Amino acid sequence: MDISDFSRSEALRRRAHEAIPGGAHTYAKGDDQYPVLSPGFVARGLGCRVWDVDGNEYVEYGMGNRAVGLGHAFAPVVEAATRAMAGGSNFTRPHSIEVECAETFLGLVKGAEMVKFCKDGSDATSGAVRLARAYTGRDLIACCGDHPFFSTDDWFIGTTPVNSGIPEAVRRLTVTFPYGDLAAVEELFARHPGRIAALIMEPTRDSDPPENYLRDMLRVCHANGALLIFDEMITGFRWHPGGAQTLYGVTPDLSCFGKALANGFSVSALAGKREFMRLGGLDHADRPRVFLLSTTHGAETHALAAAIATMTTYRDRPVVEHLYRQGQSLREGIGQAIAQQGLQDYFRVTGRDCCLAFATLDADRRPSQVFRTLFLQELIRRGVLAPSLVVSYAHEDADIAFTVDAFAGALEIYARALAEGPERYIVGRPSQPVFRRFNHGEHLPATFLQAVR
Repeated sequence: MDISDFSRSEALRRRAHEAIPGGAHTYAKGDDQYPVLSPGFVARGLGCRVWDVDGNEYVEYGMGNRAVGLGHAFAPVVEAATRAMAGGSNFTRPHSIEVECAETFLGLVKGAEMVKFCKDGSDATSGAVRLARAYTGRDLIACCGDHPFFSTDDWFIGTTPVNSGIPEAVRRLTVTFPYGDLAAVEELFARHPGRIAALIMEPTRDSDPPENYLRDMLRVCHANGALLIFDEMITGFRWHPGGAQTLYGVTPDLSCFGKALANGFSVSALAGKREFMRLGGLDHADRPRVFLLSTTHGAETHALAAAIATMTTYRDRPVVEHLYRQGQSLREGIGQAIAQQGLQDYFRVTGRDCCLAFATLDADRRPSQVFRTLFLQELIRRGVLAPSLVVSYAHEDADIAFTVDAFAGALEIYARALAEGPERYIVGRPSQPVFRRFNHGEHLPATFLQAVR
């Protein structure tokens, strides 16, 4: 297989960049994240396969930026959404499905006592930040600097290189801390006494957290009058149906879910203890009201129906077990291909079996966007679209075997590029990190720039 025709994608790209800043509505889906030889637009998906607008077919591992845990167009979810949509999607007063969906969620995430739904993860995390500030009366937020993304809102984007348009006064209201280092967090509280409202972090990203780390983080936060917020956008419904907090037995004050919550439909959730969540309600009189989350489309019936169908599937079927099993098979098969090429020092599979990724290193064993782009290009040529290695409930044994074969072929090219230089094999410019201050050139090695000019 040698997929190389992207003519319709190219035509659409030109139109997209005329009409849409960046050519896409999600930065992670942008052209700068992929090789020149890549599908610019997907036409449809079914299970773990997608077809681009040129008719090329791929086994896919991005799965909607990890939002599609059950597979594309998973029938029970589509049917539930369709039934709900036929009766209307949005009304002047709440629909009864809002209660049903909340109760279903709270039945899975045992530590949460109340939940409010919205449409994206940024709204949920920013709602959690607002609650924490209101409850504590403090202004600083501490976010984990080792975790890549928490929100599109100013309180987080101000910590990244792409902070243009965010006032310096706002940037100073967020501080960062490293993952796994309890002493650094204690020092952070000492440096800002009485000012930190909350710490927000993913409970884990790749491997398990250090022993007792999450419990100690909760203890240190409470000892210093701050709340602990878990961002479970990725870990929720993938590490465990009840989230990483259930797997590790640590209940945060607030937590945020999304991604796989509705198998690609737009639903996210802010959940937490009643003591904090009630401040966004109508029944308390002891504290000022918090304008928490109020979205016109936050409780669309079809999206909540999709969420209920998704959550009950995770509850009633061995979805998470399947993710772990297929991820382990993928890791082992790719590991053998890496060893065959002698690339153990240059290409690595990382992460937990249920949520794998890979690292591309250059001849000096440094992380390389150039080699990442080359590798993505060679996978795409072989019918695999894998910005990460996120398996779904739809990935079967044959899909894993096909993918391992594609990796073996791409790794052969990778080995040649290490010996002869990647510019001999890559077509066009390399991809670039999302979080960069300017658009061109700053992350590219001089040798590559000279080769393509």
